[in-house]
Amino acid sequence: MPAAKRTKSATSKRSTTKASAKTTAARKTTAKSKVRKATASKKTTASRKTTASKASASRKTTASASRKTTASASRKTTASASRKATAARKATAARKATASTRSSKTASGRVSAARSAASSKAVARKRTPNAAFMRPVQPDDLLAAVVGSKPIPRTQVTKKLWAYIKKNDLQDANKRTIINADAKLRPVFGGKKKVDMFQMTKLVSQHMS
Repeated sequence: MPAAKRTKSATSKRSTTKASAKTTAARKTTAKSKVRKATASKKTTASRKTTASKASASRKTTASASRKTTASASRKTTASASRKATAARKATAARKATASTRSSKTASGRVSAARSAASSKAVARKRTPNAAFMRPVQPDDLLAAVVGSKPIPRTQVTKKLWAYIKKNDLQDANKRTIINADAKLRPVFGGKKKVDMFQMTKLVSQHMS
């Protein structure tokens, strides 16, 4: 082969080799650029996800705090309304009790006034004694030992009989309507040791004429 052809062939190979090297380098640069872009894209996506996650967490926290605040305010409002309602009920009950007390006092005052007026009228209007009670009666010997032997009205017999009972403490200590007869009263009571005061009037009447 001539020297000129060999030189051209070598030059052509070197040129091809250089072009191939340049192409390979360009390919590597392009690949590295794509890798860097992909990495940057992944980082950006991750950053966005992190930001979105933080924003979501912030929104959840804000919403939770808002709900808590609303619930707390609602409870406070309910408690305040309940206290006001209780206070209103107590005030109403107090007013009713006061009104009832005033009404009772007024009614009591009216009743007292009516009784006082009736009592005054009764005092002003003199009673006419029953003639039968005012007629003198004669005690027999048994009754005379207690009330005396002179003729006196029935009202005076009863008055003197009670004076004798109280003077000698003859009313029963446990039941005051029972009269314990002593030696003078036992014959008047028909020999009975104890007599009810309502029976006593009938027994005493048998000893008057």
